[in-house]
Amino acid sequence: MYRFLIIICFCIFSLFPSQFVLSAEIPQKSIDKLTNKISKKFSKTFCNTSNFGISDEGALEFAIGETKKQFSKNKYINYIDYDELNKKIISNIELDCQVFGFPMENLSNINFSDG
Repeated sequence: MYRFLIIICFCIFSLFPSQFVLSAEIPQKSIDKLTNKISKKFSKTFCNTSNFGISDEGALEFAIGETKKQFSKNKYINYIDYDELNKKIISNIELDCQVFGFPMENLSNINFSDG
């Protein structure tokens, strides 16, 4: 009788996982920090490139390429809020370069999910 109960208990417990797995929590602070780094890198690259006399379109493309190259491998890159990132980039461009009225739709090419 005891054997039978032990076998039943063993079968029941073997159906349940021995370790519970919790989903990974993404720290918002890390995502915010990454967003700030990306926006500063982008605006600095854009300002420097446009100060060398390159057109705004060329400076934009160069800044997008350099920023993608630097941050595309970051583990939190898929959690970036692009609307917030674009607002910070425009704010930094206005502060650092004194370029006002920068069209936000020009930043639509920033997308790190495609590598």
